[in-house]
Amino acid sequence: MDFLDFLKQRRSYRQYTGEPVEKELLDQIVEAGLLAPSGRNIKPEELIVVTDSKLLSQLSQCRKAGSQMLEGAGACIIVLGDEDKTDVWIEDCSNVILTMHYMASSLGLGSCWIQGRNRVSSTEDSTEDYIRNIFHFPKNLRLEALLSIGHIDQTLPAKEVTEELLNKVHTPNEPPLSSRQVK
Repeated sequence: MDFLDFLKQRRSYRQYTGEPVEKELLDQIVEAGLLAPSGRNIKPEELIVVTDSKLLSQLSQCRKAGSQMLEGAGACIIVLGDEDKTDVWIEDCSNVILTMHYMASSLGLGSCWIQGRNRVSSTEDSTEDYIRNIFHFPKNLRLEALLSIGHIDQTLPAKEVTEELLNKVHTPNEPPLSSRQVK
């Protein structure tokens, strides 16, 4: 499968079978994330890999909405960035989580990006403070997002690049991309 076909097949999954994710698969996902591009190769990311079902249940409340799938996930990777290392920690950590998201999909697992930065937990604390209270990481480490990971029992249909999406691409002095031949 070429990369474009892979991207069309890749989807965000919010329902999992509940079975654990094998350590070997998690290790590959983490390794992929650590290989993600980083501005000036500073690598501000810190990762917390969670497989304990009680912690996953607790993390399912880290947002008012949009994190409940962690209750049935086999694992979660919390992506933190060291804001003292670089001012582009958000972008660098976004690269890490996206790379892990792609890797999980390539391994036949489902995953979903759960935004954490600037979100509120079910307890009305910030999502970052909610998670910091569980894992006690220092203040210079800032929460970017969480990646839920799990085995799936169904696949979602592939996506296609629609004319609506193509109309978002602008090239000066050329017709819209939607009117050109695109694979």
